[in-house]
Amino acid sequence: MTKIKEVIEYLETIAPAHYQESYDNAGLLIGNQETEITGVLICLDSTEAIIEEAIAKNCNLVIAHHPIIFSGLRRLTGRNYVERTVIKAIKNDIAIYAIHTNLDNVYTNGVNGKIAEILGLQETEILSPKKGMDDIKIGAGILGQLPKELSEKDFMYKVKKDMELVTLKYTPLLEKPIQKVALCGGSGGFLLEDAIAKGADVFITSDIKYHEYFDADGRILVLDIGHFESEQYTITLLQEILTKKFSTFAARSTTVCTNPIKFL
Repeated sequence: MTKIKEVIEYLETIAPAHYQESYDNAGLLIGNQETEITGVLICLDSTEAIIEEAIAKNCNLVIAHHPIIFSGLRRLTGRNYVERTVIKAIKNDIAIYAIHTNLDNVYTNGVNGKIAEILGLQETEILSPKKGMDDIKIGAGILGQLPKELSEKDFMYKVKKDMELVTLKYTPLLEKPIQKVALCGGSGGFLLEDAIAKGADVFITSDIKYHEYFDADGRILVLDIGHFESEQYTITLLQEILTKKFSTFAARSTTVCTNPIKFL
């Protein structure tokens, strides 16, 4: 049998804990690392529905991208979804491990590399290397090239199809071809100037605020594809990583859509 600590140790060879941002709370959030694993359920967000799914599938370890506990919990009374999820996990001996910005910040087997793979980008590199790190493949976002130029409209239709989007938001078209692509899964607006400085034709991310769209200022096309949508393939990425390494338990992708945003 495999213990939780063995999975954590392996995952942290890929995305070391010290690569996470200072505000983050990645790591083992609930559970005992000495517990033997019966099954692993992989998700973006650990919610009550995810814990119920883990119970039904006999998975005693949930691996989530987003930490369910982000700031300190002062009480556990079930007054919100975070407290209810934590209570349900503890009651049912379900461990929760989060692998968040440390997985965002790695080049190989990272969140942004997976998006680049899905979009068919070539000659990829880190968009904004992390200062103070010896390894220049550590940092935020990805920069890459399309195999051939596409018109802005054709590229947007490609992104919508490849990323399985219901909708996307974008800045005014510049009537220029797209070949150099910058991207960042999740909330990547802070990388807009880096994308422009690196000569990208388009920047793909999510959670752009209204006034931030003006910052593109005719210099780049910005696509906001949604937070959940930009990171959804992290689930597939983690399942592939675990399945290649471990055979003593099933690593399952959740069938629950935890996206809190719906479209009409």
